[in-house]
Amino acid sequence: MADTYEAARIDALRKLNLLDTPPSEAFDRITRMAARLFKLPIAAVSLTDTDRQWFKSRVGVDHWSIPRMKAPCASVTGSARVLVLADLQADPEFSSSPLAASGVRFYAGAPLTTRDGHCLGAMFVLGTEPRQITPEEEAGLADMAAMVMAQIELQHAVGRRDPVSGLPNRTQFFEDLADMANEFAAGERRCAVLVNLASAEQLGNASRVMGASYLDSMVGEAVRALQACLGAGTALYHVATTQFVFVAPEGMSAASCAEMLKPWLMRRDGWSSSRFVTTPAIGIAPFILGETAALDVLRTSHSAMLDAYHCGQDIGVYSSAQDAAYRRRFTLLNEFGRALEEAGQLRLVYQPRMELLTGQCVSVEALLRWTHPRLGEVSPAEFMPIVEQTSMAAPVTAWVLDTALCQLAEWRAAGMMLGMSVNIAAPNLQEPGFAGMVKELLVRHQVPAHWLELEVTESAAMDKEGVSHACLHALKQAGVRIAIDDFGTGYSSLSYLQTIPAHAVKIDQSFVRTMDGDERKRALVSAMIRLSHELGYRVVAEGVETEAARAFLQKQGCDEAQGYLFARPLPPQSVSAMFRRPWQAAA
Repeated sequence: MADTYEAARIDALRKLNLLDTPPSEAFDRITRMAARLFKLPIAAVSLTDTDRQWFKSRVGVDHWSIPRMKAPCASVTGSARVLVLADLQADPEFSSSPLAASGVRFYAGAPLTTRDGHCLGAMFVLGTEPRQITPEEEAGLADMAAMVMAQIELQHAVGRRDPVSGLPNRTQFFEDLADMANEFAAGERRCAVLVNLASAEQLGNASRVMGASYLDSMVGEAVRALQACLGAGTALYHVATTQFVFVAPEGMSAASCAEMLKPWLMRRDGWSSSRFVTTPAIGIAPFILGETAALDVLRTSHSAMLDAYHCGQDIGVYSSAQDAAYRRRFTLLNEFGRALEEAGQLRLVYQPRMELLTGQCVSVEALLRWTHPRLGEVSPAEFMPIVEQTSMAAPVTAWVLDTALCQLAEWRAAGMMLGMSVNIAAPNLQEPGFAGMVKELLVRHQVPAHWLELEVTESAAMDKEGVSHACLHALKQAGVRIAIDDFGTGYSSLSYLQTIPAHAVKIDQSFVRTMDGDERKRALVSAMIRLSHELGYRVVAEGVETEAARAFLQKQGCDEAQGYLFARPLPPQSVSAMFRRPWQAAA
């Protein structure tokens, strides 16, 4: 974690383009002020690089840098706190430092910290005699460090107004928000309102087809209409390409903000030439002046705007519950990546598939489970849908296949003639070389291809149909069996069933689990079994939980079934007993 923070800190420092730049009077003025405040001969603005302390500004110092090792400023950078050393030569940590060797006795340094929490270095003063520091002096040094950071941010901002809209930009919004906290009563509740002119997809399409000038026109139209709606007393800020934010007046609730903006949305036909190809959305987020960080004000209003798009609405109000859900999703994604890299968190369990005619366990479905050291058991229904949308879809499927085939080889060597079923997602079918990877794993574990069955939903098979079908055909030609999972919930079209190169269909549990006493469901299941057999598929029913359901499925000619009636997902050692003892209905 420390290495990650240091890399991010160095990256933030390099992006400011301050290192090895010429002297600047704006910084030198602050440095001279520090020396006068403490009545000391030496003061400097020190930036902590990877291996050195470089001085952007200096008074009473001949050199531009010193080694970072054993430098007090490096300690300030690491702690992001004020450091005072009354007698450097008596300090056990710094008595052997180059500064102490040069005759320096007194050191006081205050951190230079960015809004994102990255400490760049220190504003420091030095003396040749030991001394103490008063609280007023320490506060003054911290204020001057803040002045240095304000100057750095001012120079880096390249102005405070957006060149397209002419409005104050994100940097100015942050500064003005801080000023508001000082101007108004501490703890006052306000609402931040973020207006977005187009969804990410719409913005990309507009840029691709029409170019930047089209976006500039869109922004100009929206700004004029927004300012007319808000009136002269409300400052509007341009914080992203097509995003604007303002702070609602004192006493205005989220509901009142929404009512105020409805006319702007309703009159869009009159002011927007892009109304047919873009959809604006507004996010409203309450916050507390002086307590909510500026970045969080933007984040929560942006989150509310995204919620509006997700719900198909014009205006969204920040929900802490929804925000917590998104934060958990983000946490799970990060933690799952670590789980893939570290042994012990992920494991497979296996749910038996029973042949209805004989009651024999003929196959198992491999199911992924995740035990997080802090979060505990995380449901696959929670983590798999989000993992499958990321680049981790490929490595997690590879891990499951590798682990499952290793287990299958062990069982076969022990005389257990089982098949293995593994779920794959749409991104897997679109991976270049996925079929080749499966064949390599089969060879590595010395497993015949027909022992393996890959389960794919109809929706996944039809996503980017050409690429997906090419992969499925390659797998089928290699001898791997294909099953259509969750049958009845996807496209379920005869044309799709004819084109997907499958061997089996698995009737979704939503039909099977609730069909007892429901004649319509029973008729649907019966029809699905009959249709699948007529098309040449083997039929597996999922979610069998009652003896009545099992008996009905057997009577209709269903080939296999799985569900809690037979067994819940089992650890590998429990599968052996299930295999060797055919299942029998209770008397």
